[in-house]
Amino acid sequence: MQSALTSCTMSAVTRIPAALERRLQQLFPRVKEREQFVKDVIERELDGPLKLPLQDQPESVGGTLHLFTDGGSRGNPGQAAIGCVLEDPARGVTLREHMERIGIETNNVAEYRALIEGLKIAGRYQPNRLVCHLDSELIVRQLNGEYQVRMPHLKPFVEEILTLARKFPSVVFKHIPRSDNYRADALVNKALDDHPSPKFRGIGN
Repeated sequence: MQSALTSCTMSAVTRIPAALERRLQQLFPRVKEREQFVKDVIERELDGPLKLPLQDQPESVGGTLHLFTDGGSRGNPGQAAIGCVLEDPARGVTLREHMERIGIETNNVAEYRALIEGLKIAGRYQPNRLVCHLDSELIVRQLNGEYQVRMPHLKPFVEEILTLARKFPSVVFKHIPRSDNYRADALVNKALDDHPSPKFRGIGN
C-alpha cells in the first residue's frame, strides 16, 4: 500500500501519548525515521483484517442456539414493538434479550421485524444451528414455503429473513404456542408500556 501521508498529516493522525513519543525519540532520533516507523505500523495493521475491540465481540458459541421472537401492535396498525430472546440450551443461559419500539406498524410487520433483529443478533454468536421459535403459525408456514406471501409489502421482509438465514449452517423456523413464547411477548409489552401511545384527538374533539 502506497501512502500519501505527509509529516503534517502524520502528526495530526497519530497524536500519540507523550511518554510513547519520548520512547520513539530515543529509538529514532530523526523525525523522518519516527514518521516512517509509525507509517509502516499503521499500513501493516490496515493491510490485515480489521478487528473489533474485544468488548464488542460476543462469544462465538457454536452448537445449537434457540431464538424466541415476538412482535405486536396495539391497534393493528398501531404503536408496535419487538422482543427477542437468544438462549444457549446446552448451558442453560440467556445470551441476549432485546426489545424495541418500531413506530406504527401491523402485527405481521412487527413479527417479521422481530425475527430480522433476532437473526442479526444470533449471527454474531455464530451458532452451527439456530432454532427460531415464533408463535405466528402463518409466518412460520410462509418461511418454510408452505404458504405463499400474498401481500406485496411483506415480501421484502421475507426476502431479508431468508437472506439472513442463509448465513447460518442450519436454521429451523418452528411454531410454538403463545404460552411458550411468554418471555419475548413480555419484552414487547414492556417496550410498549414504558412508552405509552400518545392520545390523538380527532377533529372537533
